[in-house]
Parts: sequence; structure tokens; C-alpha cells
Amino acid sequence: MKLYYDRKSKDPTYFIQMGFRNGKKTSTKNVKRIGKHSELLAIDPDPLSYAKRQVEKYNEEYQSGKIKMSFEIDFDEKLSSSGDAASGSNLLNTGYFVLQKIYQDLKLADYLARIGEERRAAFPLDDINRFLTFARILDPESKLGTFDKLDTYYEKPSFAYQHILRFMDILEENYDGYLEHLFANSGNVVKRNTSVCYFDCTNYYFEIEGEDADFVDTVTGEILKGFRKYGPSKQHMPNPLVQMGLFTDGNGIPISMCINSGSDNEQKCAVPSEQKITKMFGGKRFIYCADAGLGSYGIRKYNSMGGRAFIVTQSVKKLSNQLKQAVFNDYDYKLLSSNSPITVKHMKEFDRFDEKNLSLYNDALYKILDADNLVDVGLYEEKVFKNGKTKTVKSKAVLKQRIIVTFSRKMMEYQRHIRNAQIERARIILEYRNVEDVKKGPHDVTRFIKRKSVGKNGEKAVDHYMIDQSVIDEEEKYDGYYAVATNLEDDAKDILEINSKRYKIEDCFRVLKTNFRARPVYHRNKNRIVAHFMICYTALLIYRLLECELDRCGAHFTTENILETLRNMNVMNVGDMYYAATYKGSQVCTALNGVYDLGLDKKHYLPKELNKKIKKLLR
Repeated sequence: MKLYYDRKSKDPTYFIQMGFRNGKKTSTKNVKRIGKHSELLAIDPDPLSYAKRQVEKYNEEYQSGKIKMSFEIDFDEKLSSSGDAASGSNLLNTGYFVLQKIYQDLKLADYLARIGEERRAAFPLDDINRFLTFARILDPESKLGTFDKLDTYYEKPSFAYQHILRFMDILEENYDGYLEHLFANSGNVVKRNTSVCYFDCTNYYFEIEGEDADFVDTVTGEILKGFRKYGPSKQHMPNPLVQMGLFTDGNGIPISMCINSGSDNEQKCAVPSEQKITKMFGGKRFIYCADAGLGSYGIRKYNSMGGRAFIVTQSVKKLSNQLKQAVFNDYDYKLLSSNSPITVKHMKEFDRFDEKNLSLYNDALYKILDADNLVDVGLYEEKVFKNGKTKTVKSKAVLKQRIIVTFSRKMMEYQRHIRNAQIERARIILEYRNVEDVKKGPHDVTRFIKRKSVGKNGEKAVDHYMIDQSVIDEEEKYDGYYAVATNLEDDAKDILEINSKRYKIEDCFRVLKTNFRARPVYHRNKNRIVAHFMICYTALLIYRLLECELDRCGAHFTTENILETLRNMNVMNVGDMYYAATYKGSQVCTALNGVYDLGLDKKHYLPKELNKKIKKLLR
């Protein structure tokens, strides 16, 4: 701060003047009026010396962080004109400072700098990657939508839209190296728990007229498969798909991913992805954990070698008759909590409303079965004939494994509650609708409806529809039963505990699809589709690392609360003199500032203060 006055005036007015640097813009403003020369004579015979002492005092107050400013507000002042079609906001997001702290620890700036030098890129790869990632977390839109809102971030980055597309091409070309770098440096943030690796797949559909056509490589003559293809989908969407496979560690933090065509068998992507992460782990042993759809013979066999192990969900219905008899044989069951003998019959019949039985109601039974013959567990493999043709046949190979069967009274009642509601819907269909007009499927309510054709003396048969009690009875047999297959000899409780945490990978998919809006994907070229999901993956990794750090400090919040806080952490520029926070304090805000010590919990910030913070985070 310095003293300012009109030296030519006979009775000058003394002001304290401050210089401001806001980005590339530098300005000076009179922040406090000391008084006129004639007014100050009543206080001090030397008004100029008095004014200088006031400036010194003001500088001391400024150093302590508490100063008083005075400025005029003209309520008649109009907005400056603009050529923009729509009015924008003057708010600037600073919540991404928290994300930048984790991004900095991942050392992506160094990695992208090396790629930029190799490719001689004339545009900022790191800036593009940063803000595409942050936007996916804070304001997920198309790449063009993100480009249009770059001025809503405190740094106000500047790069052209075509540079975003070119960056995506470069990112996809470095697919494996990029994912390996993320994993290797994620240990800088939290200690990775890679003793267990969870794997699952999900689909993303595209709203296009038809699937991508196959085409011939003009150089090699090889037939290359289109990327967006029709395939099975849980949502039964009649659209082309791409498939994402995701590996997470024991804490639900992503390890790696793969992107495949929608028509590919998801089981075929597990082993190639595992081979990559085995290399990333340096040969370290781990347990592969997945659901039944990703527990084929080939996957189980691969994870029975090299010190690896597997825990996969096993369908009780697909077990051999001999193993089913063992499951329903009410002997050798033990209580999971205490290993004490108990029967399924007792679990089904005790009074669940008696408070003394509450712990038993929340408990489960288990039994261990040996099932080395893969025929017994209903697994299939591809058999290749001499003529080159393949056929899927039931596997007769031998693989050391155990089946851990559990029974839960709570799960049994839940499954029957769901089925009873479906049966009621089936009765309504019989009463009010034409059964033939109802969509049918293996898990649809129409599975409870059977048709009976009746005709007399050569007359044309008439169809009658009714509830098929035999189907209901068959399904009820399996209520409450659950099974996992494993080649581990560990305690059953520990194995079931590992398997119970598969929900974390499902939650990753929920965050990607719901919070980060990974679809719709506004790209049609394969390399840019893959790059889009690489950006989504980076966003997911950063968010999970953030969540893990909060959890480690005892701060547990929902995804929605964390993201809402980061999105609302905006500041407003007040006359280039200071920034005013437009967000309120919260438990999440307090926890974030406690973990990362960024000091983003104040009402007002000087421009140089925020500039200093972001400069430190960009080192």
C-alpha cells in the first residue's frame, strides 16, 4: 500500500492506494480515505506526515489479515455490454483446488509433459487433462460444453476446442502407459490394498441408428470389428453398446480398466486385464473376486496359478444333483458367527419377532463342499475341433476348489417378498390383460403363468392361462441360499467377508453413470470414445482417493454431499480488490480444509492469496 494524493492541489485529499493483480490484469484502487489536508490540520500540524503514518499503520494491519476498505457503489451503473448470446456467471469455482491437490500427487503433469515433448505438442496437454477431469466431477457435460465453461474456474484456462480433440487422440495412443502411471503414483496419496482385486463389467449404450460396421484394413487386409455393437444389456436397451471392465482394490479404489466392443463376451476380457495388472504389481499375489458371470473355467484356472487365488459367486441352481443334495441336506451347517452346529429347519422356524432371536435373525449358516470336478459346478469351456470350428461344452476338467454355501433367514424373506409382489402382478395380468401381449423373459413375471390348451371331440383347442405353482415351488427351494467358489483354504468367514465387499465396485459404476454422467458419449470414433472413458476413469480415481482420505480421518459423507460442496465452493470478484465466498460452511467443507489445509473456509480472499494457493498446487 502507498499514499496517493494530487500533488498539484492546494488542498489535496489523501488516500491509501493498493495495487491488485488478478491473473494477468494489474490495477490500483483507493481503498481508504484518510482525509483532506485542511481537515487533518485539526489533528496534526503536518498532515502529510500524519497521512504517511496512517499508511504504515494500514500496512501493519494488512499483514495481520484484517484491514478496512472503503469504496463507492453506484447503483445506477449498468452492466458492461457483451457480444455473448446468453449472460454468463461471474462466479469462479475454487472447489477444484481440492481435486488439484490429488492430481498434483499423481504427477500427471510430469507424465503429460514427457508425452508433449515426444509429440511436439503446441498446446497444453496437462491443462486440458486437468479441466476435462475436474469438469467430469464438478459439472459433467460434453467436451464442447466443458470448453464453453472454462471461464467458470478460478484459473480461467485458455485453449482451443480442436486442441481438446487432438489431446484425446494422444491420450488414447498412450492408453496402457497412462493407466500404469495412475496406479503407480496413486500410492503417493494412499496406501493401496491390492491383496484383493475386484472385477466387474458394465455397458454404456449409444443413442444411434445402428451398430458400427466391420471394415477391412487397406494395408493388412484384416477385417476389423466395429466398436459400438449390439449386445446383452441389463437395461434391455435396443442400442449399440461398449463394455467397460473395471478392477478395484480392497478399498474400492480403481486399479485399471478395459474398454471393449459391446458384443464381446465379458469373460474374455478378465484374463488379459489381469495379466496387465499382474505386471503392474510386479508379480505380487492377489485374490481375484467377481460375480458368477465372470467366473468361467478359464478365469478360475488362470487364478489357480502364480500364487493367485479366486473367490467367485457360484449359482446354486447350476450345481450338479449330487451337490444340490448336499446343499439341501440339513446336516453339517454351522452358525457363521460362532461355528456352532445348527439346522436350516431351525433357522426357518424360529420366532423372528422375539428380541432374543434378533442376533440369530441377522446371522447366517454355512457349509463347505468339495467340488474339484468342474462338471459339478456347471462351468463351460470352448472346445476346438480339427476343422477349426468351436463348440461350447460342459467342462470336465479338475480344479481344486471349495463351495461355501450359506443360508440367511433375512435373505429368504426378502426374496419371497419380491416374488410375492411379482406373483400378484402376474394375477393382475391374468385378470385384466391379454397374456400374449405381455413382454416375456426368463426373469419376467410371466414365468409364473402357464398355458393349457383344451379341446373336445376334435374341436379347436382353447388356451387357458393360470398361475404355475410348480415354478413358484421350484424357486422357493433356493430362497435364502447363496454360494461362493474358491481355491483358498482360509476360514469361511474371512472368505465371505472378502466377497461381501463386491458392492464397492458396483458403487463405482453408480458414481460413473449417475454423478459423473459418463453417458451419453458425444463421440463416434473409437479412439475418442476410449479417451472419454479414460477421462471418466481419472475422475473416478481422484474422487475415490479423496473419499479414502476423508474416511481415514474419520469423516464419512455421501458422494452427493461431497460433490455438492465442491461444486458450490465458488467465489465472486469484488471490484478486483478481493474475492467474496458465495458458499456456506458445512461439515464437508470443514473436513476438506482439515485434511488438505488449503484454507478455503474464509469469507474473503485477496487475489494474491488465491493465486499463491493455486501456484503452489501446480508445482
